[in-house]
Amino acid sequence: MIQAKNIHKYYNDLHVLKGVDIHVKTGEVVSIVGASGAGKTTLLHILGTLDRASNKEDFNLTINDTNINSLNDKALAKFRNEHIGFIFQFHQLLPEFTALENVCLPAFIKGTKKSDAETKAKELLDFLGLSHRYNHKPNELSGGEQQRVAVARALVNSPGLIFADEPSGNLDSESAENLHNLFFQLRDEFGQTFVIVTHNEELANLADRKLTMVDGKILI
Repeated sequence: MIQAKNIHKYYNDLHVLKGVDIHVKTGEVVSIVGASGAGKTTLLHILGTLDRASNKEDFNLTINDTNINSLNDKALAKFRNEHIGFIFQFHQLLPEFTALENVCLPAFIKGTKKSDAETKAKELLDFLGLSHRYNHKPNELSGGEQQRVAVARALVNSPGLIFADEPSGNLDSESAENLHNLFFQLRDEFGQTFVIVTHNEELANLADRKLTMVDGKILI
């Protein structure tokens, strides 16, 4: 699913990623752990095509047999919308829209018909136990409910790959546990691949594979 080699990232004189190599198999749940400042989120953003490596000429990133380096900005945005879902620590729901509308947004960007997008969104919200929350706005939802809406939004275009950055970091322990279990249920039912950056050791240890980052590198 993911094959990346020799990723470097600089922010001015700060060398954040120092030649990272990573391979993730289809259907695998991989956690990435490490101290703050180790480069975890920067790596996630580059793997998720939200940012680009600094060494554009001599690194490789392939996702689902697509060479990401070969895509221009427009093609990259289309690829990201269709093949990748994102779940962040802070749900990033738009406050003026209902749960259903928030979930539909990536589908609308893709060009999906409104009726089809809403049908898919409702299926996901039902699956996540939110059938009674279609028309509620984010400020009317609990933290756990908001994060489940964000999960539904990440899944609405049926992406094969999900990136999660501290997804349970803003949740109470019960909601966090429910979210962690949900990831594995989704993998088992829909075959998604997950790459999860987390400080939560319980979630990290549940993963099929745990990678540790130290000073811009993945420990071997």
